Amino acid sequence: MHAPNAFHPCPTPPDVIERPTGPLSIDPARAREGLAGVAHIPETSLFRNLETSAQRYPDKTAIQFFGTAVSYAQLLADVERMAGYLQGECQVARGDRVIVVSQNCPQFIAAYFAILRADAVFVPVNAMLLAEEIEHIVQDSGAVAAFVASELLDRVVPLVGKGALRKLVVHAYGDALGDNDPTLPTPDWLLTRMSDVQLPQAAESWGAALAQACTPAPHRAGPDDLCMLPYTSGTTGKPKACVHTHRTVMTSCVGSSLWRRTNPSSVYLAVAPLFHLLGLQNNVNGPIFQGGTIVLMPRWDREAAAVLIERHRVSFWAALPAMLVDFFAQPGIEQRNLSSLSVVTGGGAATPQHVNDTLKQGYGLDYVEGYGLTETAAFLCANPLYKPKKACLGIATFGVDLRIVDPESLHERPQGEAGEIVVHAAQIMLGYWNHAEANAQTFVVIDGKRFFRTGDLASMDEEGYVFMRDRLKRMINASGFKVWPAEVEAALHAHPSILEACVIGSPDKRRGETVKAVVALRVGSEEDSASLLAWCREHMATYKAPRIVQIVDALPKNATGKIAWRELQEQEARDALAALQDEAAEAH
Repeated sequence: MHAPNAFHPCPTPPDVIERPTGPLSIDPARAREGLAGVAHIPETSLFRNLETSAQRYPDKTAIQFFGTAVSYAQLLADVERMAGYLQGECQVARGDRVIVVSQNCPQFIAAYFAILRADAVFVPVNAMLLAEEIEHIVQDSGAVAAFVASELLDRVVPLVGKGALRKLVVHAYGDALGDNDPTLPTPDWLLTRMSDVQLPQAAESWGAALAQACTPAPHRAGPDDLCMLPYTSGTTGKPKACVHTHRTVMTSCVGSSLWRRTNPSSVYLAVAPLFHLLGLQNNVNGPIFQGGTIVLMPRWDREAAAVLIERHRVSFWAALPAMLVDFFAQPGIEQRNLSSLSVVTGGGAATPQHVNDTLKQGYGLDYVEGYGLTETAAFLCANPLYKPKKACLGIATFGVDLRIVDPESLHERPQGEAGEIVVHAAQIMLGYWNHAEANAQTFVVIDGKRFFRTGDLASMDEEGYVFMRDRLKRMINASGFKVWPAEVEAALHAHPSILEACVIGSPDKRRGETVKAVVALRVGSEEDSASLLAWCREHMATYKAPRIVQIVDALPKNATGKIAWRELQEQEARDALAALQDEAAEAH
């Protein structure tokens, strides 16, 4: 028996909500400056993008993976057979949820499209999650089957039989590798093959499943069928799934492709995790829509990235600022031929000025930042390639109605003043899966339109460019002054010795909270906390300047490469509580 559809949409009556339909346009003035004026979104499923590209370019390399070249024809053939296996042996029905627990590899991409080909719903799982965290996703989504990488199998096997999960398909990264290439740093964990893996009773190997050569039923999913349930990071309680249709995801990936001017000759460096929409949209859906080539990396390795960009003439790289900081800090990078790069894009954190300078002065490139969330299928705002602004989210893209409003009254804020970003757009999720209360809090109706509240604070300049201030809930209240960590981090990045910085609130008996900076320094720096504090007092307003500077070897990162500020904030709270308990013990 299949798990029920647990989607509870926004409670606003449908007749009050205006939904985006038809071609999506932007301001005509923008089109005159070099952008396409209209985005025409295909009225098909995402699987049809693979099918179309395989018909157009059957022998072209779709995926390049450490010496293995997978053609579009081969990828489509594997997807068809695996979709047949899902429908036949796994009894996956239309609308059923199937999870994928894996790091980046060709099998991940094939599994993703096989799920869509089978008219099922893709549920990506962060490969860093532990068993009990994966269990929440399995139970909440009602997943009936799973694709699992061999090294993560022990986290998923105990979940079989719990809820609806009944079948596993297991793959090993080593089975997708080509001949050993000594010029690429290949970690041992990547070499495991299925012949080394002991399978449990409810599992089948990837190769054995393909060997059955099952034929799937005709593909029936259309643009308004559910296609994926990506889970948010769980900043307020357990992670919630965002309900996306083929249309919402297609709107985002097609709009992004037009905006960034990619084409079938584009070569993408795919290192951002595919279980996150940043990686999936930029490095799978976009390339497959265009018929481009994906140069796939299982996880971040700066030396391997340099070799792959040079060897495969990578032209498009979606990179988080932290990756670029590490990439350009490696010895000998100046000798690498990176001339093929034409677009380097990303976002999610403040970009150190020295990274912008390195790209511009060394390669004539701008770091073109964008903005999106899991709830918006990753693409919402972006800087135009012809006129990017630094430390800026960009402008509203095709069909996006973006407003800066007062978080309490929802009235629009004057130009240049900070407020919450709210958006109405075709790529917005339908709502949260099984979370009617969260939907009621997250969506509002303004002028008859359904707007999504992002929880992000920003301001807009006279040209419509949006500048991030901070997360609404990340604000530091120091003696009544509002301090936005992102603003202080941006200022810290101007210091020549600071490689990376993260600003958090530290409990303070007198001020309530005080500003603390956790920084990693560039190699060879002789700065200490005292000198950095003095520099901060000189370059920032008194209430913004950090009162505490902690120097660390490296800042913690999450699975997508972003600085894990919440981890630092929670550790600071634990340390403060422990200090209070010690004081109390001494007093007695």
